[in-house]
Amino acid sequence: MSNTERAAYLRGLTEGLELDDTKKETKVIKALVDLVEDLAISIKELEEAHNDLADQVDEIDEDLASVEEDLYEDDEDEDPCEDCEEESCENCEYFDEDDCYYEVTCPSCGETICLNEQMIEDGSIDCPNCGEKLEFDLDDVVEEEEDKEDTEE
Repeated sequence: MSNTERAAYLRGLTEGLELDDTKKETKVIKALVDLVEDLAISIKELEEAHNDLADQVDEIDEDLASVEEDLYEDDEDEDPCEDCEEESCENCEYFDEDDCYYEVTCPSCGETICLNEQMIEDGSIDCPNCGEKLEFDLDDVVEEEEDKEDTEE
């Protein structure tokens, strides 16, 4: 039973009592029944308005999701990492550990950066953490690896 139905039932009960309208108690009871009916109607209207707003918000949410899908659909192909704008970054979902050939530490901020072969061939990158320009000389790395192999033999 809804609130408005219960309020109507309460009014019927009070009318069935055939109370004397001249008594103060009867006036109080009738005023309370009127108040309960008004509150029940107000609650019903608020519930309807709330449901209408909830439906509108759901529609807006669906529309927004569609717009976001259209807007960001192309970005996934062009620039996989929005944080550092590199093709491969260990901080993003597109990071591929197999694509990581070297790890370097930025001398400015101390951040460890994973580099792929393309980054090394470019010769330099900007640190994704602090923006410091890092330059690479692959010849030094090759010499260090050859020295390690010579000492291990």
